[in-house]
Amino acid sequence: MSLATPPLALYVHFPWCVRKCPYCDFNSYTLRDELPEARYVEALGLDLQSQAAGLEGRPITSIFLGGGTPSLFSPEAIARVLVSARAVLPLAADVEVTLEANPGTIERGRFAEYRAAGINRVSLGAQSFDARRLEILGRIHSPAETARAAAELHAAGLANFNLDLMYALPGQDAAGAVRDLEQALALEPAHLSHYQLTLEPGTPFAAQPPGDLPSDDAAADMLAGCEARLAAAGFDRYETSAYARAGRQCRHNRNYWSFGDYLGVGAGAHGKLTDALAGTIVRTTQPREPRRYLASVPHGLVRTPIAARDLPFEFMLNALRLTAGFEASWLGERTGLRWEVVAPTIEELERRGLVAGAGERWRPTALGARFLNEILLRFLPEAPAEATLAGVSHLSTGRFVGPPAP
Repeated sequence: MSLATPPLALYVHFPWCVRKCPYCDFNSYTLRDELPEARYVEALGLDLQSQAAGLEGRPITSIFLGGGTPSLFSPEAIARVLVSARAVLPLAADVEVTLEANPGTIERGRFAEYRAAGINRVSLGAQSFDARRLEILGRIHSPAETARAAAELHAAGLANFNLDLMYALPGQDAAGAVRDLEQALALEPAHLSHYQLTLEPGTPFAAQPPGDLPSDDAAADMLAGCEARLAAAGFDRYETSAYARAGRQCRHNRNYWSFGDYLGVGAGAHGKLTDALAGTIVRTTQPREPRRYLASVPHGLVRTPIAARDLPFEFMLNALRLTAGFEASWLGERTGLRWEVVAPTIEELERRGLVAGAGERWRPTALGARFLNEILLRFLPEAPAEATLAGVSHLSTGRFVGPPAP
């Protein structure tokens, strides 16, 4: 089956933070000297220009400025990045442009300037509204600063904003998790990313876990209580850890989950590009360390074709995060594979109650959503013959596990 050209998004990575959080495994670095704002923005422009070659005419449907802490960069710098994007590729008339922001690095009144620069959506890293737990997480902001940032977003006309919120924090119980959620809902976000604290390999928390972490059963109770409260508040769970009011789903993330294309620009950024004529799908990766990235732009990009044998897993890793599932036709359009390649696996998972099909649409069941790893193992080129539910950790409470984290 021939490939179709999917929608194209743009991810721009800003790798600096004021302080590195002990749970974070993203490509970020503590800002020790003066921020090389002008030099980095210039490098992003060169990177964009180089990667856009051959993509002429493909509109960018969404832009996500992530990190690190992009809000360390001035509104003027962000505006220059967006000008660079418009100079090389057309932007959709309703392009979604998201800025990640830390409440502790925003000066009062600046959200209006970011909006003037072209930002129309913000993702605010709240994480918790308990001051003690914010301290344990290494966050530099207070609950009051998150509330002020949310008020400023509304005042700036940026009501389409997301709040990141963690649960299963050290010493937290189900009532505490719901309290955090109630305080988040009081700020009237349009979208909420709700995910369990996990001990990622290579992080300080993995090396020395914080004490009094809730058990898996306690974490499951927290998730159930919070999900019920979110539903009552009008938030639909449309992805593993994402909830949105009607019409406010994150377009950029939905493009990931539906196996769309995206340019990855900046230090350590990843991308995925489809060449429908050649019948190939390529992953791209930039050097992670900022100095190496700056020294190598625009020649440091590594392109790695995705082998056909890996495409079922790559596709399902993303599409099965959507609670509504995916259309069977997406597989052929986005990978070039025939449905017969995955049909035996899908039928096996259906018999086991892990996925369900209604016509041409397939989705994880409630059990499958809890044990998403069990499903994904079946799509690996050499899947284990006897993987058991008990031996596989569930991903229903996890963070982003789609495309490689930038």
